[in-house]
Amino acid sequence: MLSSTAFSLAAVCALLPAAIVGWRGRGPDGLYWVAIALAVTGPGAWALAQIESAWQAGLSVALWVTVAASMALFAAISASVREAWRLVPLLLPYLVLIGLLATAWQGAPAPRPPGPYGSWVVVHIVVSVATYALVTLAGVAGLAVALQERALKAKRPTPLTRLLPSVAEAEALEVGLLAAAEAVLGLGVITGATAHYLATGRLIAFDHKTVLSLAAFAVIGLLLIAHRRVGLRGRRAARVALFAWLLLTLAYPGVKFVTSVLMADSVAMQQCPCAQDSPTLI
Repeated sequence: MLSSTAFSLAAVCALLPAAIVGWRGRGPDGLYWVAIALAVTGPGAWALAQIESAWQAGLSVALWVTVAASMALFAAISASVREAWRLVPLLLPYLVLIGLLATAWQGAPAPRPPGPYGSWVVVHIVVSVATYALVTLAGVAGLAVALQERALKAKRPTPLTRLLPSVAEAEALEVGLLAAAEAVLGLGVITGATAHYLATGRLIAFDHKTVLSLAAFAVIGLLLIAHRRVGLRGRRAARVALFAWLLLTLAYPGVKFVTSVLMADSVAMQQCPCAQDSPTLI
């Protein structure tokens, strides 16, 4: 337990240089990329070490996988989108907080996995993690839009808003990430339904995670349609994006929080329907 906590804290520390570098307000120079590489490697290595033998259903592991996936995706986007690096002052503190929460719940009991996972379930897990990482980054971009618009309306830019991308740049990131998330989430629904059908003979299970995931799919789809048809943008679009992020947060780490923390008793977890990780869900 002590060694696990030490490794978890080391992964948190790996995020700190990137969080600090982001406040310099400079472009992605050599120091930036070294800090980003460290922030990708630390959480990524710790998450892989925990799921090396088999997928773990605990809250701490789920949070670390989220941090690792979000950080790796952000590094890739930073390398390809010119102003994406400006999201660091919002993203990295959030990931540090998630890492600290994962460390605090390192020893929380986990629901018992339903058994060996087939190839469809493995694909579904990978797709679902990618979806949540995409929506997380879209939510961060939406928050940047909201903060910038508020500062512009008040005509009082803050040290934070001076570091963030402009409204137009953040909004383009938000919409692009949400479009990608919608496509990947749709693939996740298909792979999850296929895995569930092969395992149980039923196409879908309407439990907590499924309902929340389908709701997020609908919300993102409506936002993208409204953005294209009626020009929904700015803080209103950002609120919808954050709502979609909240739905997926409740569907994935939220349910795991209930089963691993609020229902710590192992008997209660086995009896609770939401304690079982259905292959149709994130």
